[in-house]
This record gives sequence, C-alpha cells and structure tokens, in this order.
Amino acid sequence: MKFGTFALAEALGVILAHTLRRDGLTLKKGRVIGPDDIAALQRQGVASVIGAKLEAGDVPEDAAAAHIAKHLAGAGVTLSEARTGRCNLEATADGIVLVDAAAVDAANAIDEAATIATLADKTAVGAGQTIATVKIIPFAVSAASMAKLDAALANPPVRFVPYRAKRCALINTVLPGLKESVIASTTEITRERLRHVGASLDTVARCAHDTGGIAAEIKQALAARAEIVLIAGASATVDRGDVGPAAIVAAGGVIEHFGMPVDPGNLLAIGRIGQAHALVLPGCARSPKLNGLDWVLQRLAADIPVARRDIMNMGAGGLLVDTPARPLPRDQVVRAETPPHPHRIAILILAAGKSSRMGGDNKLLKAVDGVPLIRRTVMAALAAKPSDVVVVTGHEAEAVRAAVKGLAVRVVHNAHFAEGLSTSLKAGLDALAPDADAALVCLGDMPLLTPAHLSRLMAGFDPAGAREIVVPTHAGKRGNPVLWGRRFFAEMKTLAGDVGARHLIGAHEGLVCEMAFDDTAVVTDLDTPDQWRAFQAGAANR
Repeated sequence: MKFGTFALAEALGVILAHTLRRDGLTLKKGRVIGPDDIAALQRQGVASVIGAKLEAGDVPEDAAAAHIAKHLAGAGVTLSEARTGRCNLEATADGIVLVDAAAVDAANAIDEAATIATLADKTAVGAGQTIATVKIIPFAVSAASMAKLDAALANPPVRFVPYRAKRCALINTVLPGLKESVIASTTEITRERLRHVGASLDTVARCAHDTGGIAAEIKQALAARAEIVLIAGASATVDRGDVGPAAIVAAGGVIEHFGMPVDPGNLLAIGRIGQAHALVLPGCARSPKLNGLDWVLQRLAADIPVARRDIMNMGAGGLLVDTPARPLPRDQVVRAETPPHPHRIAILILAAGKSSRMGGDNKLLKAVDGVPLIRRTVMAALAAKPSDVVVVTGHEAEAVRAAVKGLAVRVVHNAHFAEGLSTSLKAGLDALAPDADAALVCLGDMPLLTPAHLSRLMAGFDPAGAREIVVPTHAGKRGNPVLWGRRFFAEMKTLAGDVGARHLIGAHEGLVCEMAFDDTAVVTDLDTPDQWRAFQAGAANR
C-alpha cells in the first residue's frame, strides 16, 4: 500500500484518508476516488488529496478484518459485519469467554497493520456482548502478513461456552441469635446470584450449625438431583476441618480446596461429592457485591473445571473493586426486573408531536389491537428491561399521560413542543438519570416494534468496541429507534428546530454499529391517514 499526497492526475483509485469538504461537496474518509470525484474536485480548485493506493496483493481493510475475525473465532462466537476496518466477535448467549492469550499475542506481533483485542480469559459475558474486536489500522494488509496471521490463528484462540441450567440447593445453618431476616436475605441474594449464571435454586433448607445436620441436608439435596450444593454457614469457616467442610466429607465427598486468593471471597471451600459440587460460602456471599464465589459459580455453570490450581491462579486481578462489570449491584438485592444489559440504557419515547399530517387526530391515541398506540410502544419498551423509560409529552399532554397511566414510566412535559422535535429530545435527555450510559430514542408511533427489537439494539451498545451509536436497518435503509451513548448527549442538546440527531450519525461514522432486521418494524411509522389504512389492512391480512 502506498500512502501519501496524490495530485488529482494520479488520484484515481485513491482511498481518502480524511473527509474532504468544499462548498457543498463532501467526500468521506474511506471513499475510493472515481472519475466523477476528480472532476468535482477540479471544479472546486482542489489540486491534491491525501490517501492510500492499494498495491498488488493488498487485502482491503474490511475484507482483512472479516478474514482475521473468522480465523480468530471458535465455537459459540458470531461475527458482526466488517465496517471501517473493524469486525467484532460477539457471544451467542450468556456464558464464559475462553481466550488463548499466547496465540493472540503471537498474532498481534506479526504486523502493526492488524490488531486483535479480546476480553480476559474466562470473563463472564451476556448474549450479544462484544468479546473481541479486529481492527485494521491502515486501509489494507499485505498478502504476506495475512498468510502469517492465518498460520498463527490455525487453532481459533477465542471460544465461548454458554451457561448450562444447573440445579442448585442452598443449606442455611442456624445458631442462636441469627436473625430470620439474615436467612431470608441470604436466600434471595443467592437465588439472584444463581439466576445470573442461568442456574436455578430448586431447594432451600436450614439446619443447626453442626456437621451431622449439614451432612444430612447435603444427602437430601443430592437425592433431589442437585448439581451444586451451597452451604451458608451461620459462622465463618476457618479451617478444612471446620463444620462446613467436615460435613461435605461426612456426606461422602472430598474437599478439593479451601481458601482463595480473591478478596472478598477468601474463606470459600470447594468440594465434590460424586459428580456434584459442594461449596461452603464465604461470609461476603450474604452481600450481592462481586466476590470470589461469583467467579467459581460462573465457571461451574459453564462446565469449566475449577481445580486447586485454577483457584490459586485467580490472585492476579483477585483484588476486586466496585466496577460496572460486576454482575450484581453492590447496595441492593437485584430483583427479576433488573435489566440484563451490561450497561445502564434508558429508553426515551418522544410523544409530543401534533400529528399535523393526520388531519386532526392524535395518532398516538389511536388504537392498535384495542390499545392506544403510545401505550403499546411504552409496554414494548418496559418489556425490554431498560434501566429507565421516559415519555416526553407535548400536544394533548394530559390525554397521552392518561393513555400510559399505571405503567412504570416517568412522564416529562415539553412546554416548547411546538418549536420542534429538538426540544422534546432535549427535555427527555435532561430527565435521564445522571448514571445513564446510553439512551435509545424511540418514536411513539412505531406499532410493530417489539421488546426483541429493542433488546437487540441495547445489546449492540459497546463503547469498548467503538459501538456507541446503534442504528437499525431494513433492506439497507436506516430506521428507528437509534441508540446514543452518553458522550453525544451534550451535542444532541444543542440542536434546534424540528430536527433530530440523525445528522450526527454521519459525523461519527466510525462509532456507528448498524444492526440489520429482516422485518419492517424499524422503518414503519404511522404519520398519515393513508399509512394508517394501509397498516390496518395489512393487520387484517396477517
């Protein structure tokens, strides 16, 4: 590849290195200069362009990224479309990422033009989450380097293992003075902790804090086909011979390891009884914050062995801190309605418009399958489990508010709605919680949107993978709703008039993730009587 400044006479086929703007002419970065472009540039008085020309054997950036990603990805991994020299690897379900770090390092050492970044080995991820990304730095990679990369990635170094639905049992031990509320809280926190790894808490028992009583309950749990038995002791375990570990041995098992170099979580004991695992929980397991128990449960739920060496290798990185990556919030029990997304994503529903093209009717109040359209949209948003749902009203505000009455949303009024869409967008963004990582901006008049559409768009948000604007498409056409990362909120609030933020997509193409949908939901809205009639006719035929 040849990079540099090219006179227009030599610019045919050059890939632009930077977006070029001249009095109404815009040629974006990455565009391949053609004859018409050269003529247009000549008319603008442009004498040269900066960019790159591919040479024989060069593999273009998108093709190179896709090819490397295909060789990088092992079982359980899906690939995004390659765009702007980047291709992401994504998890197909909730589970654990397995990474051969040595192979990744070897591949990264081949050519600075091709880079591979992955999550750490044995990281827990959610469905749709980016687990690795391939980025081509220039516009192409040489054929020689591609051949070396193929050899280095002969055995795909990035695999994904989904959680398997494990049956679990919890044994709470009791001593005088232990409050009933502590047992109830421990049970609920444990149930939620297991839910996050796809496991179920099938049986809950309690007994005195002694070896015989615990051993008897372990046998009962195994008879009920428990695959993992969890023992929450009323007193901390301080030795292999203490009550909890001794009960595992008395029930016919062995203690594989006691203690772990993870804090919090030091006092965990892990044993085995036949094919079942038995864990004596550390005291920190009574709190929902991340601790060493979570790391062990994640691996067991994915059928990844956890032997003594595996435990002792957890020390580097084992000093746990309060980060957004933890699976459960620190200060509260996580309930079933907690959003499954790794980021705090709010849904912002714009419902302030005057429906001026409807001939007098407020389209948001018209019924679809017997439900007001705006209520239908809000119900779909809530079912997608975002961190927050905000509805912005304006025209006929009280009627719109009444239509969503009883739903768990926050309604904010835009007193300036007559000044255009931008004012509703600003009112909604101002109402979001300060810790919102992103907002999915949804129009109130899209009757075909389902929770599945919204959840998929939210799962696509990944700032670490340069996916900070998520745009739905159908048959190549961009639609709505669009998800925006927090970094764009300030710029969105500066808009004026009856315009949305769509022009910002073009200004930040490198941060855009397009998500294709087979159905027309993301490009279907109802603005006119004719569109309503066509929609109703289609519904009658479905």
